[in-house]
Order: sequence, then structure tokens, then C-alpha cells
Amino acid sequence: MDILFFQPTLYLLAMVVAVPLASRLGLGSVLGYLAAGIVIGPVFGLVGSENVDLQHVAEFGVVLMLFLIGLELDPRALWKMRKKLLGLGGLQIVLTTAVIFAVGLALNLSWQVALTAGLALSLSSTAIVLQTLTEKQLLQTSGGRGAFAVLLMQDIAVIPILAFLPLLALPAARALAERMRDDHAAMNFLQDLPGWGVTLVTLAAVATVALVGHFLVRPAYRFVHSARLREIQTAFALLIVVSIAALMTLVGLSPALGTFLAGVILANSEFRHELESDIAPFKGLLLGLFFVTVGSGMDLDLLLDKPLKVMVLTLALMFFKGAILYALGWLFSIKGRNRWLFTLSIAQAGEFGFVLTSFAVAQRILPIPTAQMLVLVITLSMLLTPLFFVAYDRFTRRMEEQGTTEADEIDDKQSIIIAGVGRFGQVVNRMVTQSGFRTTVLDPDLRTIEVMRTFGFKGFVGDPTRPDLLKAAGFDTARVLVICFDDPKKALQLTKYARRLRPDIHIIARAYDREHVFQLYQAGANDIVREYFDSSLRVARYVLESMGLSEYEAYELQKLFFELDRASVRELASVWRPGVPMDKNPDYVARAKELNRDLESALLNHMSRDGSQGD
Repeated sequence: MDILFFQPTLYLLAMVVAVPLASRLGLGSVLGYLAAGIVIGPVFGLVGSENVDLQHVAEFGVVLMLFLIGLELDPRALWKMRKKLLGLGGLQIVLTTAVIFAVGLALNLSWQVALTAGLALSLSSTAIVLQTLTEKQLLQTSGGRGAFAVLLMQDIAVIPILAFLPLLALPAARALAERMRDDHAAMNFLQDLPGWGVTLVTLAAVATVALVGHFLVRPAYRFVHSARLREIQTAFALLIVVSIAALMTLVGLSPALGTFLAGVILANSEFRHELESDIAPFKGLLLGLFFVTVGSGMDLDLLLDKPLKVMVLTLALMFFKGAILYALGWLFSIKGRNRWLFTLSIAQAGEFGFVLTSFAVAQRILPIPTAQMLVLVITLSMLLTPLFFVAYDRFTRRMEEQGTTEADEIDDKQSIIIAGVGRFGQVVNRMVTQSGFRTTVLDPDLRTIEVMRTFGFKGFVGDPTRPDLLKAAGFDTARVLVICFDDPKKALQLTKYARRLRPDIHIIARAYDREHVFQLYQAGANDIVREYFDSSLRVARYVLESMGLSEYEAYELQKLFFELDRASVRELASVWRPGVPMDKNPDYVARAKELNRDLESALLNHMSRDGSQGD
């Protein structure tokens, strides 16, 4: 009983102390989890053989994470991503495997071992990368989306890789595996089958998950939901994931891939959001525990025995993988700092490498010493990844300080373009998008865009006054251009340019003051909004209500003032002269006084009319 309470206390204490410290130092939570594991494991030896059993439990965090990722992916969205999945992701796996395969042959490994190592090391860490990209609000950048596409393709590729690996086992190795079989039903079942039989079992398991998810889960969830007990709904959500994971494990497949597939199938279901809210807390805690167990399970004896070899292999892996990723980023037009983000974020090996390595050992493809070295290289590369994100942050910050921030690659063209998304533009964007319309948002300030992404809104870093970026945002086909700049000069510049190129586009512009209104009017803006005009009218309405007018009377006066003032601005535009201060323009002053008298008279007449009607 003492051990039962001591071990969870130890792991939780390490997480609670290390993760906040790492976050405060800007290192991210993943590095904190890994560091906590290293401290309680290899450094102080506070954990023992139970770490292996705990890691199997903690791996369920990866399973839950992939299920949640699948829930976010509409199958139609996957079809739209097919070019990036097959092109960017597929090429990354093939090229990385080919390079590592060649290096393995050069190191006198058998071709089966070299190919298995290439396949295992070609996969990156979905858990670390997605967790860190989400924390740093980088998932919506073009580099983040490119990394996500590669990770998604890698996750999908695990299915055929696991089906393919048994074909690499030599007949003598398979015979040895049969003699050394244990009582594990799944392993006995698989080892009794030839390689092609394992492949058929794999495909049958995937098909079963697809059919069950599509035809049985929905009616079952409606039945459970009728009880209206939250804990039962949570239990059912966990049952879905655990049962699919059990099926995948039974046939020797990765449970994470099965649950990912189930998530994709349920992405369009009416209870998707409830599933997410039920499972998310379990995912976060178990995923953190997974990283702790990775750190605590490091073989420091092997590292201390052959430190140079381990570090050279790890850095060589990340260098070659990074070089391939950088070249693919260039080939697929991921530009500037986004290409560096794409390269640095997925240059490591990942948790599926552990899965493939252990599976290859069970199939007698990998010798145990080679597998131990692979596990250590994978772990160290995962450990270095948060440091790569820190390097990227400093690189980006230096670019900002030097004024050399590069624009995002814009791959989303909508009918509404919002140029500038400060306090003014954010309100516009929120109302438009939450009313069911899609927008393309451009702003030159990286921090502003990152704040947007934090709250789930998509935006791109870039100066909308640049013709190339405006064109990339879909200006040629857009219906509405909303100009929300704080800078009046930039707003006027963009209005003139947009009207010259697109006489048919509807331009809505934010104006700094009345003179700016006249400038935008002459430049061709269709609708012009003075930035403080509407809020000032609301304040005036509250004043009138405080003085005894009814809410309806105050609203009617506000509405009348708004209409008459807009009409007066149009008239004053005809006598306004550019470059001449308004108070130095006699025609403007005379006309403004006349219009003010008319406005006052109209408001008083309206009040007296309402008052007489009330009598």
C-alpha cells in the first residue's frame, strides 16, 4: 500500500515542480516533463522496473491525443489536404527512410535492419510537436500547418509500416520467435500467420473500426445520453477509445492509429464536442506522464559508455532529417521563418519509433543492442526538440527587432479580406466569422496575429499594402475589402490601390477623423466608419436616457443624428480642399455652420413631435 501511494506522489510531484519551472524559463511544458523524468529516473534512481509498466499506461495519452485530433478532422478536410499529405508527408517519409537506409548499409547493417531503422526514425513526435505548436500558437502558421500535414501522414503511414515489417523477418528468425512465444494471445495469433496474413489482419481490423464507428457508435451514444448522467457519458467516451485500442493491440497494431481513425469517422457526429470535453482532461495528464516516463526510462549507462557515438548518431539524424525537411519546405513554397519552423519542429524521431522498434524486436528483425541504441537516439532527439523551439523563438524575436519579419505564406482565400486586425479589426472579424462567414485576415504585426490564434481565430502575418501579399490573399476574387488600419496613411494608400485595380470591389474603411473621411471618400471607399463615431453616439444616448428620455426616444434621436450627420459629411466633402485646414476654409466653415443649424432644428422638431404625440 505504501508503494501504491509513493510512486504516484513521486511522479506527480516531479511534474508539478518541473513543468512550471520550465514554462517560466520559456522552455515549454514538454521539456519540463522530460527533465522531471530524467531527474527521478537515471539521475537519482527513484524509479525502478515499474517505470516500464507505467509507460504502457502513459502511452494511452498519445492514444487519446490522436483520437481528439481525429475528431477535429473532417474527412472532406483530409481529402482537401491530400496534396500535402501525399506530397509533403509522403516524400518526407520516403526520403528520410532512404537516407537512413543508405547510412545503415554504410555502417555494415543488414538491409532488413537498416530499412527498419529508417522507417522507425523517419517518424517524428506527434505528441511533442503538436503540444508545443499549440502552446506557442504556431499551429495556424503555414509552417505549423505543414508540420501538422507531415505528422498526420506519418501517423497514417504507421498502419502500412506495421503491416510491412513482418515481411522483413527471415524464416529462421520467425522460427525462433515461434519457439520463444509467450502466453500473449495477440502475439501467438500473429506469429502463427505468414507475413501476408498479418497484413490481411491489419486491414480487417481497420475496416472493423471504420464500420463500428460509423454504424454502432451513434445509436449507442444516443442511448447513453438518455440517462443524462455526465459520468456515464465520460465512461462511454473512454469505452470507445479503450475498446478500439484493445482491438488494435489484439492484432498487433498501434492503438493510437485505430483511435485516430475512429476520431476521423466521428468528426461529423452531433456529439463530437461532448466527446472532446470528456476526454481532454485525461489526455493532458496522461500525455504529461508519458513524457515523464520517456525521460525516466533513458539508458544512461549506454549513453555514458558510448557518449560520442550516441550524440553523433542523434545529431546526424536531426541534421539529415532537417536538411530533407528544409528542401521539401522550399519545394512546397513554405517561406522564410515558417520554413525554419517546419524544419526545426519535426527533425526529431518520435514515440511511434518506440512502437516500431519494439514490434521489430518481437518479430526478430532488430537485434536487442541495435534496438536499445535506436531507443536512446529517439529519446535524445525528442529531448532536443523543445530546445529547437527555443532557438526558433529567439530567431523570430531577432528578426522582429531588426525589422525583418517575413510574411506568412497565405493559402486561404476568402471573399472577405480584413486588412489590419487591432482592437478595431478584431471586433469586425469576430462578428463576421461568428455569423458564419469566412475571412482572410492580414496584419503586419506578428504578436497581434499570435493573440488572434490564441483565441482560435486564423490570421496571416504580412503587410496588406504589399501588392503580392494582397494578391495572395485572394484580392482578385474577393467581394469585400475591410481596411482597419490604425495608420491613416496606410489606410488611404490601400484604398487608392484597391480601387484602381478593382473598381467593382466593395471597400469599407476605418477613418481616423472627418478629414480622413474626405480623403477616403475621394479615394473610392464605399463605406467609411469614423473609429470613435458610433461609440460616441452610444455615450450620448446614455446621457439622454439619464436625463429622463425613454430608451426608445433616445434611440430615435441617435438614429436621426447618425443619418443627418452622414448626409452632412457627404455635402461637406464637396467643399473640402486637400491640404487646407478645415478651419481655414471659409466655404467649409460656412457650410458646416449651416448644416449644424439644420441638424439642431431637425432634432428639436423630432423631440417636440414625439412630445406632442405623447400628450
